[in-house]
Amino acid sequence: MRNYRRFKIAILSTFVLLVVVTGVIYANRGALSALGYDWFLSGKVEASFADSYQPLTDRPTTKEPPQVEKPFSMLLMGVDARANEQGRSDTLIYTVIRPQDGKVLMISIPRDTYTEMVGRDTEDKITHAYAFGGAEMAVNSVEKLLDAKVDHYASINFQGFIKVVDTLGGISLPITEDIVNKGADHEKFTIEGNLDNYTGLDALRFVRYREDAGGDMSRTERNRQFLEALIQKTSSMKQWTKIPEILDIIGDNFNTDLPPSSMSDLAKQFLQTGHQIKSYTLQGEGKRMGPQNLWYFVSDEEDLTSVRSTISTWLNPETPESELKIPQEQNQDQSGKSNPSQSPAA
Repeated sequence: MRNYRRFKIAILSTFVLLVVVTGVIYANRGALSALGYDWFLSGKVEASFADSYQPLTDRPTTKEPPQVEKPFSMLLMGVDARANEQGRSDTLIYTVIRPQDGKVLMISIPRDTYTEMVGRDTEDKITHAYAFGGAEMAVNSVEKLLDAKVDHYASINFQGFIKVVDTLGGISLPITEDIVNKGADHEKFTIEGNLDNYTGLDALRFVRYREDAGGDMSRTERNRQFLEALIQKTSSMKQWTKIPEILDIIGDNFNTDLPPSSMSDLAKQFLQTGHQIKSYTLQGEGKRMGPQNLWYFVSDEEDLTSVRSTISTWLNPETPESELKIPQEQNQDQSGKSNPSQSPAA
């Protein structure tokens, strides 16, 4: 059961696009092997996402498909965009995928993180980078913040998830009491607590809600909870006839610089191997700043330095599995070494 849970979460961190499809595939893995994927789904995946291929305009492009055998990084973005809007990247996850040993690193960046908007000569919330300059500015700004390269990106509009959730018949969400959004400058809505099933609109409002005490960190956690609930739903679904419809819905709301053939290869890879994820969220504190007294999340510089070092370690193909840790684990190791009472021999 533990490996099953790790597999589900790894799909989320590695490739948001394939959450629905690989979830269903995994639930029916006895009936459909990787060879079966080639026969039945590979062509459909590539057809549905033919128009989703959007290479970054400020980087050189090649006709050769990206190589994904070695460790590579990917910026995953969940975009909250209404009709005729560029939208903002409400969810930002810097991910390192290591195909050779099945390890995945997921670094969540709070949407209100105060940082440089690369290409705009100003500092602002990281969520605004996508609104100002699309995927290019978001990718470049994250690279600047983390001092780490972004090999690929994938963005999906949360509006598309409304249709996906409703097509699946709704999902279960961890809502134990009514959620009421009532701020003067916020969208007004109420989500009833303790329901067995929630609609796509409920789910979208769940991830948008931001009036609780936890602020930006809580919203980041709700985004994760929503995507994991979606995986749980698809993993228990055995309706293969829904897959083409779901693929088309996501394809209409999805952009990436990975060509469809590479996405298909990744999906097949998930069928053949298990993956394990280590996740971490940038640490810091919220504060009001600037002439307009706006709310920002200010990263802890010591933690940011540790995260940068962690990313570098994970991207190095020579790093042994024993050293693939997150800052929290590294700090615990250092604490244990400095305190003999915490050592295994004590």
